[in-house]
Amino acid sequence: GAGKLAGVLRECKALARLDLSSNLIGDEGAGKLTEVLGECKALAHLDLSDNNLTTDGAERLAKVLGGCRALAHLDFSCNNLGVQGTGRLTSVLGECKKLKSASGSCRWDFVV
Repeated sequence: GAGKLAGVLRECKALARLDLSSNLIGDEGAGKLTEVLGECKALAHLDLSDNNLTTDGAERLAKVLGGCRALAHLDFSCNNLGVQGTGRLTSVLGECKKLKSASGSCRWDFVV
C-alpha cells in the first residue's frame, strides 16, 4: 500500500508529478505519504482525489504541503475532508508560492 509507495518515493527526489487518484489510501496512507512528500522538492503536480481522506488525513497532509515549494497543482477533491479538513489544507496553500490551481471538492474549484 501507501507504506511501500512511500519507501519508493524516498528514492525519487526529482519526481515532478504524482497522481494517486482513486487509490483509496485513506488517512493512514496519507500519514505514510507525509513522511516523504516533504523530500520531493520538485513535486509540481499532486493528485490525491477520491482517496477516502478525512479531516485527520487533511491535518497530516497540511503539515507537509506548505513545504512543497514547487507545488503548482493540487487536487484533493472527492474526499470526506469536511469543512475543517478543507480549511486546514487551504490554510497552508499560501505557502506554496508557485500554486496555480487547487481542487478541493467534487463541487468547487479555485484558481490562485
